[in-house]
Amino acid sequence: MQQSVTAREGTAGFFPPLTLATLVTALIAGVFADGTWEIWARFITPLWVGGPLQPAALVQSVFGFSNFTIAEIVHLVVGVVFYPLGYLFIAKPIADRFLPFLPWPVVALGFGTGLWVFALYIMAHLIAGLSPFLGFIQLTWASLVGHLLFGLVTGLVVRLRTPS
Repeated sequence: MQQSVTAREGTAGFFPPLTLATLVTALIAGVFADGTWEIWARFITPLWVGGPLQPAALVQSVFGFSNFTIAEIVHLVVGVVFYPLGYLFIAKPIADRFLPFLPWPVVALGFGTGLWVFALYIMAHLIAGLSPFLGFIQLTWASLVGHLLFGLVTGLVVRLRTPS
């Protein structure tokens, strides 16, 4: 006897449930991950490269904002809300389904690397017209570390708040 799987049955469990707990997990992950990013970008990176990472400047270049504060708010909202949702609804489900043998830190680091590529290749290069990965200057590598930390913290919070 042949069984058919409906689209809904085939994706059951692929995404986390759309519940308040999922949203709270995303927001907690975002607050802690973005806080880690900000500490790295504003206090540690200047010791390494001589100045802070300023993603708001990239946001200004991409969207043509003249107001730095608005650009900071856009970056904050993306980091606190949208990137953690991307981890929960894109990175983690894909890893769980297709690479279930990967430990969560590897998935989280992959997510952070993906954010870095998105920021410095897609947004900075393809949209804002800057050199790919800003020409691989020291700031590029500081940005990579910041995005890796963001990914790790996001993954850790999700791991701690998600039942196994």
